[in-house]
Amino acid sequence: MDRFDEAILRELEADGRLSFAELGDRTGLSKSPCWKRVQALEAAGVIRGYRADLDPALLGLSTLAFVQVTVAFERHEAFEQAVAAHPSVLSCHATVGATDYLMQVIMPSMAALDDFLRQTLWRLPGVERFTTTLAMRTIKYNGRLMV
Repeated sequence: MDRFDEAILRELEADGRLSFAELGDRTGLSKSPCWKRVQALEAAGVIRGYRADLDPALLGLSTLAFVQVTVAFERHEAFEQAVAAHPSVLSCHATVGATDYLMQVIMPSMAALDDFLRQTLWRLPGVERFTTTLAMRTIKYNGRLMV
């Protein structure tokens, strides 16, 4: 990866809707070489996709929680599959420490979160215990990798 690839990544991370002409102007490349470099970055898996940045509150999703989960040793794979398929789980990370996973969950309300924890999370494969922390407000999200 050279300085042009890094510049392309920096610009696309800030605005994934840039045209190849605009991206080329911002990175010092013409449209065709810029397009070829983006294709190569996509093929290599460096660029995993493009998406819109949505405002959860405007979509009625105002309750954000972080849930630390401990899972029975022999049930990790089944737990991971169940979590990956659940639409309310924004992210889930395998961790080292007191618990096995850290999940980020978003819900429309505290009542919906309570229902998720009591009716859904407890029933996921292998869940032994969990601890929930509520986010009061978000200070920073969607940090950039290319700084």
